[in-house]
Amino acid sequence: MAKVNPGEFVRQVRQEVSKVTWPSRKETMVTSVMVFIMVILTGIFFLAVDQVLSFAIRQILGLGG
Repeated sequence: MAKVNPGEFVRQVRQEVSKVTWPSRKETMVTSVMVFIMVILTGIFFLAVDQVLSFAIRQILGLGG
């Protein structure tokens, strides 16, 4: 990789940053809400799986009472 002087590097960085499309406030809010919903659904799913497996193991081992 060719070495560039610091001035050229800064110019290239500014050029690349100008190509970035930043999300709007609305897009950020929608994405954040979707992340929270998916986290909650994933948590509920793993809670259910854990409960089912726990019940099955208790029944198999005879620890269910």
